[in-house]
Amino acid sequence: MSDPAIPARAPLVDAGRSLRLTLAAAFLGWMFDGLEMGLFPLVARPALLQMRGGAVNDAFVGHWMGIITAAFLLGAAVGGLAFGWLGDRVGRVRALSLSVLTYSIFTGLAYFAQTPEYLAVTRFCAALGMGGEWSLGVALVMEVWPEKSRPMLSGIIGAAANVGFSLIAIIGLFFSVTVHSWRWVVLVGALPALLTFFIRQFVPESEKWRHAAEGAPAKPVREIFAPGLRRVTLLATGLTAIVLIGTWGTVQWIPLWADQLTGGAQPQAKAWTGLVAGLGAISGCLAGAWAGGRFGRRFTYFGMCLGSLVSCAVLFRGGIGYGAGFLLLTFIVGAMTASFFGWLPLYLPELFPTRVRATAQGLAYNAGRVLAAAGALQMGALMRQFNGSYAQAGAVITLVYAIGLGLIWLAPETKGRVLPD
Repeated sequence: MSDPAIPARAPLVDAGRSLRLTLAAAFLGWMFDGLEMGLFPLVARPALLQMRGGAVNDAFVGHWMGIITAAFLLGAAVGGLAFGWLGDRVGRVRALSLSVLTYSIFTGLAYFAQTPEYLAVTRFCAALGMGGEWSLGVALVMEVWPEKSRPMLSGIIGAAANVGFSLIAIIGLFFSVTVHSWRWVVLVGALPALLTFFIRQFVPESEKWRHAAEGAPAKPVREIFAPGLRRVTLLATGLTAIVLIGTWGTVQWIPLWADQLTGGAQPQAKAWTGLVAGLGAISGCLAGAWAGGRFGRRFTYFGMCLGSLVSCAVLFRGGIGYGAGFLLLTFIVGAMTASFFGWLPLYLPELFPTRVRATAQGLAYNAGRVLAAAGALQMGALMRQFNGSYAQAGAVITLVYAIGLGLIWLAPETKGRVLPD
């Protein structure tokens, strides 16, 4: 008798078509995930100011931005573990479609928000799906495509979120996001729900997962904390946490900083800043994946931490106002800090066997988000301490990259290794 949890084998399809479909599913899922993530920095300040009654108060905005960002990151951590576990038990494709549907529905429900608390709840619930999507999409693609393609695929998947981030910024250029219009922008976040039909109907399941699932039932949560994998799991979580603290503690706040620098008189400043950061991030993701394949995983991570540390110091400590120089530095910071997101899809799958890969990646990537949530809350606290200064608060939080300069040398080098079965 076959296990009813294992989907029946789909009819054989052309191998090339199967590869393209799995990559398309992962790319589109993560692209829309990026669109969702880029959406909130664009609407956060006008939304919170409307809930404040229209009175400009950046300490209030910073306080609630920290809380809502922390709620999002905690939701992503829970979702990453839950959907990763589901992906190891019932298949990558089934769990992936459910994760996309979850983040689409709850992002759209933010349209009805009247209080910061409601906004925080919808972001938490949407994040459940976003947290699961990354680990499932990466596991699916890396298990289906040949080993020689992994660096290229890592860059493409990493860049996908930033394509979405750039798309929402373009929408902001043509549609002014104000206290009166931000709700209509939120509705864009419900569109990815249509992707679930494509995933369920056309995307084939991972044969590596099928083979692993036909053996003894997996106990992924227990196994990744067993002596054989515990150290690797903790190191992967730490390396990811550094990346996410830097991104969510500071970089995601740069569009709000641009709005502050212009006094809200240029609503498109947020969109331009988000677009430039997104374009830089796309370049960085591709470069990070290429460098990881060319120079090794550990040396590349060290270089990315050093580059992020320096570029963020120049941006946040340089005292520059909004303008061409600000946007150029934002592009560089976006490229350096996002280069990790091309590296992570390359490195994390190489650390864990197939039977626990989605759970382990979901935990490592999203438990890092729990620590990043603390960074976001700290950013809000620093905002209050520095009287609403994004620059001073960001200069402190980005020092986290210095930790990565040492931590990476405790992790294994996996360049040239086959993907563990």
